[in-house]
Amino acid sequence: MSLGQHVASNLPFLRRYARALTGSQTTGDAFVRATLEAALADDELKASLEGGRIPLYRAFNKVWSSAYLEADPEQASGEHEAGAQNRLGAITPLNRQALLLTTLEDFSAAEAAQIMGLQTSEIEALVAEAVSEIDREQATSVLIIEDEPLISMQLEDLVEAVGHEVCGTAATRTQAREVVEKEMPGLVLADIQLADGSSGLDAVDDILAIAKVPVIFITAYPERLLTGDRPEPTYLVTKPFQEQTVRAAISQALFFGSSRPLD
Repeated sequence: MSLGQHVASNLPFLRRYARALTGSQTTGDAFVRATLEAALADDELKASLEGGRIPLYRAFNKVWSSAYLEADPEQASGEHEAGAQNRLGAITPLNRQALLLTTLEDFSAAEAAQIMGLQTSEIEALVAEAVSEIDREQATSVLIIEDEPLISMQLEDLVEAVGHEVCGTAATRTQAREVVEKEMPGLVLADIQLADGSSGLDAVDDILAIAKVPVIFITAYPERLLTGDRPEPTYLVTKPFQEQTVRAAISQALFFGSSRPLD
């Protein structure tokens, strides 16, 4: 496999991480592009990318960390990005990086340490601090759109365990509409493929047409959303999932506080 093919195979996942870290597809993709441009301009950096995901994420981390320190909130484009940058100033970014790398991206603490240039013990401490921040998140109501009963129950237990309330569950697009007619949730956890053949994407579009609500997609088919052909969701968790991953995604979604429509 060539270097280009190897990087391309990891690119959707780096873009996912970038979106979750920045809260914006546009901003996340801009940092990914900057990372690739930096690699093209630096032969040593380019050669290091042959080492796999860790060097790629390490290169991204250096670009993001450098740019973040100089970020100007007034230059953000759009309400969501401006809000995201304002919130970034109120929370330690290292905590979010460590948590996302070890949950959303499934790196070990030692691998995350290599990416961030820290000690493994420091990563473990950052993750512990991030979990404490999650526990302090303001409680909200959550709609679960999931057609597999066992997974739906697992998500219900997880949501309630971290202090939120489940306002309803839905196995179809129609059921999701019925829940929203009674109460607009503060957060949506949604599968893509639903029981009656309807789409979780359409169910979410119905909700976002009414109000700006953070959405986390939890799916066994992430490739259906990571195509680059349409605006992609900021928060995407792959099945089978770790509860810590979902917990981290919930924290991120509530942290940024909004989600763009998919159309």
